[in-house]
Amino acid sequence: MASVSLSYFQHIPGGLSNLLVCKGSRRGPFFRQFQSLRSNELLLLYNGNLTHRSRRVDRFSRPSPISCSAANKPSPTSSEISSAAKIRSEVLSPFRSVRMFFYLAFIASGGLGGLIATSQLIGALANPARVDDVIDILKGLAIDVGAVSVFAFLYIREDSAKKAQIARLSREESLSNLQLRLDEKRVISLSSLRGAARLVICSGPAAFISEAFKLSEPYTQELLDRGVLVVPFATDGDSPTFEFDENEEVKEATAKRKRLWQLTPAIVPEWSKWLDEQKKFAGVSSETPVYLSLRMDGRVRGSGVGYPPWNAFVVQLPPVKGIWSGLLDGMDGRVL
Repeated sequence: MASVSLSYFQHIPGGLSNLLVCKGSRRGPFFRQFQSLRSNELLLLYNGNLTHRSRRVDRFSRPSPISCSAANKPSPTSSEISSAAKIRSEVLSPFRSVRMFFYLAFIASGGLGGLIATSQLIGALANPARVDDVIDILKGLAIDVGAVSVFAFLYIREDSAKKAQIARLSREESLSNLQLRLDEKRVISLSSLRGAARLVICSGPAAFISEAFKLSEPYTQELLDRGVLVVPFATDGDSPTFEFDENEEVKEATAKRKRLWQLTPAIVPEWSKWLDEQKKFAGVSSETPVYLSLRMDGRVRGSGVGYPPWNAFVVQLPPVKGIWSGLLDGMDGRVL
């Protein structure tokens, strides 16, 4: 949910007259009601219209609701993100917990058997009359030790895979909570574009983003057909230069270029923090220009250093319209 201050309402046509408060206290005039609201009790309807998010990329320009909080609301805590990531991990790997339980049971069984065999071995070595039993006891002890070692290895491998999956899902949850600006009046979360667009995050100096903008020009129509939208993030604090041809003959092509590059990060520090964490995780310098490509479901499908491979996106990604619409939504690359 986008967090804005009271000064934000100055940019809404009609000011506070276009705000509809759905929940609030029962005492005092309207403004005191507004001030008394908790951050999760305020819903704003822009121009009085509550519209549903379209699943079509070419309808993003239609009016959409603005959800705001009464005060600056902090980002979700790491514990909240971890809980959501753990739930998704269980859904994606429903039998992992069962396997890990049996691995622990087998380890406990083998360990108990090993303790019993060890005590028997000590008794046999202390009693000359039981010397013949030493070989059989050693065989049993070797089997117990081998079983414990194998199942301990399987458990550690499963636990490492679980932690890696939860870490990846936590990063995806953090990414989905980042805010995007459609224009001066509309701010949405990245998660609201799930199922509607394949985002390509282009991060680097302003000159790098401007060059990526130029390189994408020959593939504008093909990228839009595949639901691709670009999120440029300048790491040097400068604004990238996007040159659009305003001639009437290319008016339609210019409109498509603007739509492809219409998104911008809304809360720059949170974007910077998330990207720096990803670069650190991947062992990449914080100054290195990178790109990330997201699937239709919002999960990361690819990333790399340098310019986004626009031609590869055109070849690999299926169109979002036509006879294959919906059938190939999940066929846009494996999850990293």
